[in-house]
Amino acid sequence: MLLAYHFELQHCNFGMLSPVKNITKLHIASEQVRARIEVLAKHFLESLNSPNPSISILSLVCRTTESTQFQEGFSTGSFTYLSRAAQQKKSFTQLNGMRSFVKVWKLMQIVYELLQLGKKATQRELYYRLLADSPDYFRSQQQVNDTIQDLVALLKCSRYSLGIIASSKGAVVGRLLIEDESGEVVDCTRLGPSGHIITADLGFLEGLRFRSDARYILVVEKDAIFQRLSEDRYFQSFPAIILTAKGYPDLASRVMLYRICKAFPGMPILALVDWNPAGLAIICTYKFGSTRMGLEAPRYVCDVKWLGLRGEDIELLPKEALIEFSHKDHQLARSLLASKMLENREAYKLEVGKMMEMSKRAEIEALYAHGYDFLGHYITQKILRLQYI
Repeated sequence: MLLAYHFELQHCNFGMLSPVKNITKLHIASEQVRARIEVLAKHFLESLNSPNPSISILSLVCRTTESTQFQEGFSTGSFTYLSRAAQQKKSFTQLNGMRSFVKVWKLMQIVYELLQLGKKATQRELYYRLLADSPDYFRSQQQVNDTIQDLVALLKCSRYSLGIIASSKGAVVGRLLIEDESGEVVDCTRLGPSGHIITADLGFLEGLRFRSDARYILVVEKDAIFQRLSEDRYFQSFPAIILTAKGYPDLASRVMLYRICKAFPGMPILALVDWNPAGLAIICTYKFGSTRMGLEAPRYVCDVKWLGLRGEDIELLPKEALIEFSHKDHQLARSLLASKMLENREAYKLEVGKMMEMSKRAEIEALYAHGYDFLGHYITQKILRLQYI
């Protein structure tokens, strides 16, 4: 029997609304998600058993540049999301449609089982489960990730509501007290160089409470730089909370940053990344979201400013420390310049333009040419002089 949750069938279709209206409704109870899956299954069986049998058409995510929208004025800044134009009808009989169709139903089956058991699984765990069950349909992690976003769009809920969690890799340290719902408190000033590991449990993160006397939030691209600042106890001489996702930000790290940002509105969030297109792409993910996140893209955006490395800092570095642009660097640079995210951000475009003109990039570690203590001095001086964009 269907659960006692009345969900209109048309809501299972992908009709993307503006995230401002939609985004607060993404986290729903597991019983509601199961009810939505049951509605889809019931409709599928009814279509097959009707006088004119047919297979239901699914509206899935269309991931193209043309299907994205960029919007200013969200409460936490700007964001990128998939628009109404991003809907893509997938029929079982359509060319390439059968594979997408089957993938969604295969994943939906596993999600339903997870929700029944009251368990959660990482995207990597789902990949190996699907690889074992359906090797002809799932041959890479990216195929699983894309299908997850199709299901998010189809069922109008978050990944967390589906029982899916992303493996966390982030950490936080500095002038921050973290209190969970049980009352246990973590003092992030008393931790070792590795800091406090950010859990992948988004529900747990949503329940955290924070206290801090910091004045700045420093988001660091690299774990090695994070550990250097932590080991040097940089936050004792400068009032900062330091967070890293160890590269491109995972969802849990973005949620943690968003929660801290909401707890201390007005506290500047400053990013320290390599001077290359990938570094700017990391900032853009925090600042605008990612179309790869589909319906969830704008939920955890924060107004992150670019502290460094920047073009104005290149004169601080030995010429030998500059690295030649790779083909991948050129590709990503062109993609950023053409993106709607940078359409009205001349300062960002000038930085990318300078990288391409020099055909060079630089790593944060190049600052160590002036000694290990120079990194903290560099950060402090840049912040005090308001040298961030």
